[in-house]
Amino acid sequence: AGRIKKDQRILVIMGNPPYSANSANYNDWTDKLLKEDLDGAQSYYKIDGAPLKEHNPKLLQDDYVKFLRFAQWKIHKAGQGVVGMITNHGYLNNVTFPGMRQSLMQTFNEIYILDLHGDSQKKEKAPDGGKDENIFDITKGTAIAIFVKKPKVKGCTVYHRDIFGLREKKYQWLDNNKLCKKDYEVLNPETPWYFFIKRKTKDIEHYNQWQSITEIFPVNSTGIKTHRDDFVIAFDKSDLENRLRLFKNLKFPKESIQQAFHVKETSTFDIDAARKKVTRDLEISDKIVPISYRPFDSRFIIYSDDLVDRPRREVMQHLMAKENLAVNVVRQVKASFKWMHVLVSNEITECCYISNNTSEVCYTFPLYLCKPGEQKRKRGFQSMMLFEPESEYGEEIKKPNIALKVFEQLENAYLKRPTPEQILYYCYAALYSNAYREKYAEFLKIDFPRIPFTSNYNLFLEMATLGEELCQLHLLKSKALDKPVAKFKGIGDNIIEKPVFDEGKKWLYINKTQYFEGISSEVWEYHIGGYQVVKKYLDSRKGRALASPDDYFKIITAISMTIDFQARVDVAFENIENTTIQG
Repeated sequence: AGRIKKDQRILVIMGNPPYSANSANYNDWTDKLLKEDLDGAQSYYKIDGAPLKEHNPKLLQDDYVKFLRFAQWKIHKAGQGVVGMITNHGYLNNVTFPGMRQSLMQTFNEIYILDLHGDSQKKEKAPDGGKDENIFDITKGTAIAIFVKKPKVKGCTVYHRDIFGLREKKYQWLDNNKLCKKDYEVLNPETPWYFFIKRKTKDIEHYNQWQSITEIFPVNSTGIKTHRDDFVIAFDKSDLENRLRLFKNLKFPKESIQQAFHVKETSTFDIDAARKKVTRDLEISDKIVPISYRPFDSRFIIYSDDLVDRPRREVMQHLMAKENLAVNVVRQVKASFKWMHVLVSNEITECCYISNNTSEVCYTFPLYLCKPGEQKRKRGFQSMMLFEPESEYGEEIKKPNIALKVFEQLENAYLKRPTPEQILYYCYAALYSNAYREKYAEFLKIDFPRIPFTSNYNLFLEMATLGEELCQLHLLKSKALDKPVAKFKGIGDNIIEKPVFDEGKKWLYINKTQYFEGISSEVWEYHIGGYQVVKKYLDSRKGRALASPDDYFKIITAISMTIDFQARVDVAFENIENTTIQG
């Protein structure tokens, strides 16, 4: 840069900016920098001239994004120049960043992306299955990007290259190579995403004609995020009642509360203020309710807005009603496609219910919208004023959370209207198809799953029946669970120590003398989201006594039967693709 600047008046901006999704750098100037068109540089909050339709664009406030935007703005004003930065690689394909990618293409004429990967949160592997390491001691994957703006030149070409493998090999490659166009693949970023990575989707574009799960179930949100699980969530309701007694006792020092329950004060949570509010809340004990916390792991939560930072009450209130269901999925699959990324619930759900990856937040889609009756409103539950006529005292009114277009479309195809439950069960079965998940993996990396509705009514009923059976298994309500596939053996105190699986014997030890017999390798390895389910359940209870082997029997049996049902779903799914309703 110094050599060139002797002969040419050119601006060069280089650096390794900080990465922080929870940026502390919020102010009017940076907000304007990102959200407004500055000197002709398109806002990152626009896409194709329209506002960005993103419910939670927090990632656009990451510090590295602000540094890139500042550099882009300076080069745009100057009319020519070069930006070279190494940053978090999330902006290359995350669905929050299409406006940023389009804006960069409008400013620069050449963009070179060297994706160094190494994202431990995504559990990335090299293409040959080997280990992929980060070049820094961080969890976020990185990418080097070089942006070039030439004077009076229009159009933009995006060049891309992946570098996988061990850290030392990446260092060697970076030491021994210069930027050369022939080493890069030319991308063609297109609306609506303008991805800066390769996508293999040309042969399966029909997927985009199917309806997104967000279009089928319009009312949805991410799961609850407490920011203090250790305090407000517990295995037993009595534990939470005891915690509340201490928390409400203002004579008990704040420091002791912080130490005992790992409670931290934040800019939005003041412990003393919260204790005073909770003390005045005469119905606080009534707000201890069940929560679907992890796969097959229901716990209890103090569901109070004074203690839970993000209660998502606008959606979760509907799951406070009796006899409601919800499908829970992630928006972008970041973990292995060998794993399932969907699970049903009939309780309020936590944001990591089906994923331990911080970038794979769980979204909840309730089947019914429920307006509580007068009695429940007296107990502090909010009501949704969406329903007419008004219910009688103490009753609940339910309204399907399914778009009218879906009912009309299916009724036109079948000459009869499916029930809301049948539609949810059908969607659930489709999402449990291994064939669906593997074939459309590239799209599932991008956004919410889309559902292929068949025009064949008998096939619809077959899938809905399979989906209902899967839901009953996953809610641990199926009568088939009364015949467990495993046995509990050994003598001891039932205390869970370190789970050890003996693949040869098909034994799963919970301690040195007690074990479950009859567990297959497929059941032991079965994952939902980021969790190895049967292992996770025991790991979460280390040091505790296994309350009843019957509960664990049900989980083992449910997973074993799920594997069998998935094979049946795959057979039905093969016929669906040839009979789908488009649009």
